[in-house]
Amino acid sequence: MPRPRIPRCMRFQPDVYYFKPQGIPLRELEEVTLLLDELEALKLYEIDNLEQTEAAEKMKISQPTFARILSSTHKKIAEALIKGKAIRIGLK
Repeated sequence: MPRPRIPRCMRFQPDVYYFKPQGIPLRELEEVTLLLDELEALKLYEIDNLEQTEAAEKMKISQPTFARILSSTHKKIAEALIKGKAIRIGLK
């Protein structure tokens, strides 16, 4: 049985919950789901320009956990861009 996830400190709530390629109806697209903690990590690191240790402290997680979340986020975004998938921002 896996260890339960520790709640993360989230300060950012997005206004948009989908991004998709132009000209293709959403119902015809596969989608990649970005979790809210992944979006928070991306914002802290890429937009707020925080170091991983600082960003991890803000999210109340360890730096290695932050690095894994950020890596997962980058892979999901790259997959969506390369394969033409929609990006859904949500809980699950």
